Order: sequence, then C-alpha cells, then structure tokens
Amino acid sequence: MTLDASYLRGSMAAILSVLQHSSCPENIIFHFVSSAAADTSHLNLTIAKSFPYLQFNIYRFDDSPVAGLISTSIRAALDCPLNYARNYLADLLPKCVQKVVYLDSDLVLVDDIAKLAATPLGNEAVLAAPEYCNANFTSYFTPTFWSNPSLSLTFANRKPCYFNTGVMVIDLERWRAGDYTTKIVEWMELQKRMRIYELGSLPPFLLVFAGNIAPVEHQWNQHGLGGDNFRGLCRDLHPGRVSLLHWSGKGKPWVRLDANRPCPLDALWAPYDLLQTPYIIDS
Repeated sequence: MTLDASYLRGSMAAILSVLQHSSCPENIIFHFVSSAAADTSHLNLTIAKSFPYLQFNIYRFDDSPVAGLISTSIRAALDCPLNYARNYLADLLPKCVQKVVYLDSDLVLVDDIAKLAATPLGNEAVLAAPEYCNANFTSYFTPTFWSNPSLSLTFANRKPCYFNTGVMVIDLERWRAGDYTTKIVEWMELQKRMRIYELGSLPPFLLVFAGNIAPVEHQWNQHGLGGDNFRGLCRDLHPGRVSLLHWSGKGKPWVRLDANRPCPLDALWAPYDLLQTPYIIDS
C-alpha cells in the first residue's frame, strides 16, 4: 500500500480490516510506500502504536522522476505522484519479495486476504485482478489513440477488458524479468507528446496488461463505491458476493462521514475507522 498523511485514515482502516479477517494475521507483512518528502517517522509511529505486533516496512519513493511524466487528468487527486508508485514496486521492494497483493487506501476487506494472495497466475501472467469486460474499453483512450493505426494495433490479438488497479496480485519476479516498469513509463512518455488517454495511472496498465492478466472473482473488488470522478454520488454494491469493498471514485467515506453526509454503504467502512477510537496518535 502507499502511505501518506491525506489518506492515512483510509490506510489505517484498510490495515485493520485485513488483520481482523485474516486466519493467520501473524503471517502478514505490510510493505508501505511513502513519498520521500513525507514525515515517515510520524507515519511509522502511528502504525506501530495502533498495531504494535504488525510486521511492516516503509519504503521512500523519490517521486521527482515520475512527476515530470504525469499528465493532468480528469480529477486532481489522480495526479499525485504517489499514485504512480504501483508502477515501481519491483524496484522499491527487496528482490527477495517475489509476490505481493497491492491495495489502494480507500478499501476494506471482509474476507481472508490469503485467499486473494493465493490467486493462481498460470504460466505467464504477471498480475491478476478482477476484469470487467462489459465496460466500454474504448472510452479509456482518446480518439487520437484509436485513429492512429500503429497505436490501436497495441491490442491486436488480445481481448482487452477494463480492470481496476487498486486491487492486484503481482508476481514481482516476472515483472522484473519482463522490465514492465520501463514499458509503462514508455507509454507515459508518449502521453506527454500526444494525449492518448485522460485518466491518471490506469491507462498505462491497460495498455501493457489488458487481455493478458489472470482472472480474479469480482467479489475481490466491489469498486466504484466513491461514485464517479466528478460528483462522487452514492452507489450500491454490484450483485454477488463481497470480499472487498472499494471506495474508488471521488467520494471517500471518511470525508462524507465527517461532513455528516454519508452514503448508506459508508456505514460498512465506519467500524474500521481507527481515528474515531482512543487508539489514534495525536499529530
């Protein structure tokens, strides 16, 4: 997970939900990535005091190189350099870390994360995530992209589907072997020269991986609970089982709860809000 002051409240809730629903919480190791400019001592203290037995490491992410690659998107929060740290996990984490579950900070689990971590990646897949093939995939890229034959052929011989990068199982060994960070960066560099997408860090992942990922049941990312990226209106759960609730989109449950304007599903996040308990560390 990434870790910063603005999303710390969400991160703490996510950590608590993972631990509470794990059959073996003592086996879980958290790898947090924070901006090099962040007050990591405060972040470290907050987590250590709230979860005294948690095994975790904090890695500092020098976001200056990626800052020059970011193109403005449809929502300012998506342009934060730390939002792109998921591109660099294979470089940031020690080589002995071979496989990780990447989680955003605006979600809670209501199932054992070991089940998600055990997702089979097959013989070739680098990552696994729930796919949503009913989504309009073409809408994630501009007409400039689709009208350029050399670019639109990127998806030739693939059946690309949208997937949300807030929940992913990643084989870091395969990622390193295939130098996938470079492949993502190359698309970001092209985006700076000719605008081929509008939505932050997601499209480069789609360009590199869509159609070539291992499947995960939809119950592991009930996403979009924060509403769309413009208005953040309330949304209901998708049909089916639920193992993970994800407030992707503009509306965050802690903001709506503080404003006394919660959505109905925000009540499912509230029990994990450690900042509303005596355990919170004063900043």
